[in-house]
Amino acid sequence: MKKTISIDTPLAEITLRKYEKPKNISKRDLVRKICLSLGLLQPGDSRDVMVDVLQVMLEAKEGLSSTEVEKLTIDNRKKHKLKMLGIAPSNVRRQLLRLRDIFIVEKIKNSYRIKENSTLISLFEENIEEYYMASILNRVREYLKEADKVFK
Repeated sequence: MKKTISIDTPLAEITLRKYEKPKNISKRDLVRKICLSLGLLQPGDSRDVMVDVLQVMLEAKEGLSSTEVEKLTIDNRKKHKLKMLGIAPSNVRRQLLRLRDIFIVEKIKNSYRIKENSTLISLFEENIEEYYMASILNRVREYLKEADKVFK
Protein backbone atom coordinates (compact mmCIF):
# COMPACT_ATOMS: atom_id res chain seq x y z
CA MET A 1 0.00 0.00 0.00
CA LYS A 2 1.26 3.43 -0.98
CA LYS A 3 1.87 5.99 1.77
CA THR A 4 0.55 9.45 1.14
CA ILE A 5 2.83 12.23 2.23
CA SER A 6 1.09 15.51 2.90
CA ILE A 7 2.70 18.59 1.50
CA ASP A 8 2.71 21.60 3.77
CA THR A 9 1.94 24.58 1.62
CA PRO A 10 2.42 27.92 3.34
CA LEU A 11 -0.39 30.45 3.19
CA ALA A 12 2.19 33.24 3.03
CA GLU A 13 5.94 33.59 3.16
CA ILE A 14 8.49 36.35 2.95
CA THR A 15 12.26 36.50 2.77
CA LEU A 16 14.08 39.53 4.12
CA ARG A 17 17.84 40.04 4.10
CA LYS A 18 20.07 42.64 5.76
CA TYR A 19 22.94 44.17 3.80
CA GLU A 20 25.40 46.96 4.49
CA LYS A 21 24.08 50.53 4.47
CA PRO A 22 23.72 52.03 0.99
CA LYS A 23 26.51 54.51 0.22
CA ASN A 24 27.71 55.81 -3.15
CA ILE A 25 25.78 53.15 -5.01
CA SER A 26 24.52 53.29 -8.62
CA LYS A 27 20.77 53.26 -9.29
CA ARG A 28 20.89 49.72 -10.65
CA ASP A 29 22.95 48.43 -7.70
CA LEU A 30 20.52 50.13 -5.31
CA VAL A 31 17.56 48.42 -6.98
CA ARG A 32 19.49 45.14 -6.94
CA LYS A 33 20.01 45.43 -3.15
CA ILE A 34 16.31 46.18 -2.72
CA CYS A 35 15.44 43.05 -4.72
CA LEU A 36 17.88 40.98 -2.67
CA SER A 37 16.65 42.51 0.60
CA LEU A 38 13.01 41.74 -0.22
CA GLY A 39 13.71 38.20 -1.43
CA LEU A 40 12.85 39.01 -5.05
CA LEU A 41 16.34 37.94 -6.09
CA GLN A 42 18.61 35.23 -4.69
CA PRO A 43 22.24 36.04 -3.79
CA GLY A 44 24.52 35.12 -6.67
CA ASP A 45 21.59 34.82 -9.07
CA SER A 46 22.68 35.56 -12.65
CA ARG A 47 19.07 35.85 -13.79
CA ASP A 48 18.44 39.33 -12.54
CA VAL A 49 15.87 40.76 -14.96
CA MET A 50 13.76 41.55 -11.86
CA VAL A 51 16.23 44.36 -11.12
CA ASP A 52 15.59 45.93 -14.51
CA VAL A 53 11.82 45.50 -14.28
CA LEU A 54 11.70 47.17 -10.86
CA GLN A 55 14.04 49.96 -11.98
CA VAL A 56 11.84 50.62 -15.03
CA MET A 57 8.78 50.80 -12.79
CA LEU A 58 10.49 53.15 -10.33
CA GLU A 59 11.63 55.47 -13.12
CA ALA A 60 8.23 55.53 -14.87
CA LYS A 61 6.29 58.75 -14.40
CA GLU A 62 3.02 57.13 -15.48
CA GLY A 63 1.52 53.68 -15.90
CA LEU A 64 3.15 51.33 -18.41
CA SER A 65 1.78 48.42 -20.41
CA SER A 66 3.61 45.11 -20.10
CA THR A 67 4.95 45.68 -23.64
CA GLU A 68 6.38 49.05 -22.61
CA VAL A 69 7.92 47.51 -19.49
CA GLU A 70 9.48 44.80 -21.67
CA LYS A 71 10.94 47.38 -24.13
CA LEU A 72 12.31 49.59 -21.34
CA THR A 73 13.73 46.53 -19.56
CA ILE A 74 15.61 45.54 -22.71
CA ASP A 75 16.86 49.12 -23.12
CA ASN A 76 18.03 49.14 -19.49
CA ARG A 77 19.93 45.87 -19.92
CA LYS A 78 21.56 47.18 -23.12
CA LYS A 79 22.52 50.41 -21.33
CA HIS A 80 24.31 48.39 -18.62
CA LYS A 81 25.82 45.97 -21.20
CA LEU A 82 24.10 42.93 -19.68
CA LYS A 83 23.14 39.67 -21.36
CA MET A 84 19.64 39.57 -22.76
CA LEU A 85 18.48 36.82 -20.40
CA GLY A 86 14.96 36.64 -19.00
CA ILE A 87 13.52 39.29 -21.29
CA ALA A 88 10.77 37.15 -22.82
CA PRO A 89 7.37 38.87 -22.54
CA SER A 90 6.04 36.02 -20.38
CA ASN A 91 8.94 36.40 -17.94
CA VAL A 92 8.57 40.19 -17.72
CA ARG A 93 4.86 39.69 -16.92
CA ARG A 94 5.81 37.09 -14.29
CA GLN A 95 8.18 39.58 -12.64
CA LEU A 96 5.42 42.22 -12.65
CA LEU A 97 3.13 39.68 -10.98
CA ARG A 98 5.77 39.02 -8.30
CA LEU A 99 5.96 42.79 -7.66
CA ARG A 100 2.17 42.87 -7.42
CA ASP A 101 2.21 39.95 -4.98
CA ILE A 102 4.36 41.91 -2.52
CA PHE A 103 2.27 45.08 -2.94
CA ILE A 104 4.84 47.21 -4.79
CA VAL A 105 3.17 47.33 -8.21
CA GLU A 106 -0.51 47.50 -9.10
CA LYS A 107 -2.32 46.87 -12.35
CA ILE A 108 -5.04 49.25 -13.43
CA LYS A 109 -6.77 48.12 -16.61
CA ASN A 110 -3.78 47.15 -18.79
CA SER A 111 -1.32 49.48 -17.13
CA TYR A 112 1.22 48.85 -14.38
CA ARG A 113 2.53 51.43 -11.92
CA ILE A 114 4.06 51.68 -8.47
CA LYS A 115 1.11 51.09 -6.15
CA GLU A 116 -0.86 54.31 -5.62
CA ASN A 117 2.17 56.24 -6.98
CA SER A 118 3.48 55.93 -3.45
CA THR A 119 6.99 55.75 -2.02
CA LEU A 120 8.68 52.39 -1.51
CA ILE A 121 9.13 53.00 2.22
CA SER A 122 5.43 53.71 2.76
CA LEU A 123 4.46 50.67 0.70
CA PHE A 124 6.83 48.53 2.75
CA GLU A 125 5.59 49.88 6.09
CA GLU A 126 1.87 49.78 5.26
CA ASN A 127 1.63 46.60 3.23
CA ILE A 128 4.53 44.33 4.03
CA GLU A 129 5.48 45.29 7.59
CA GLU A 130 2.07 46.07 9.11
CA TYR A 131 -0.11 43.69 7.15
CA TYR A 132 1.85 40.80 5.64
CA MET A 133 4.58 40.33 8.24
CA ALA A 134 2.23 40.97 11.15
CA SER A 135 -0.08 38.15 10.08
CA ILE A 136 2.87 35.77 9.59
CA LEU A 137 4.38 36.70 12.98
CA ASN A 138 1.02 36.24 14.72
CA ARG A 139 0.63 32.75 13.24
CA VAL A 140 4.18 31.79 14.26
CA ARG A 141 3.36 32.98 17.79
CA GLU A 142 0.26 30.73 17.78
CA TYR A 143 2.40 27.72 16.88
CA LEU A 144 4.97 28.59 19.54
CA LYS A 145 2.29 29.00 22.22
CA GLU A 146 0.74 25.69 21.22
CA ALA A 147 4.15 24.02 21.41
CA ASP A 148 4.70 25.50 24.88
CA LYS A 149 1.39 23.97 26.02
CA VAL A 150 2.02 20.58 24.41
CA PHE A 151 5.62 20.19 25.51
CA LYS A 152 5.34 21.60 29.02
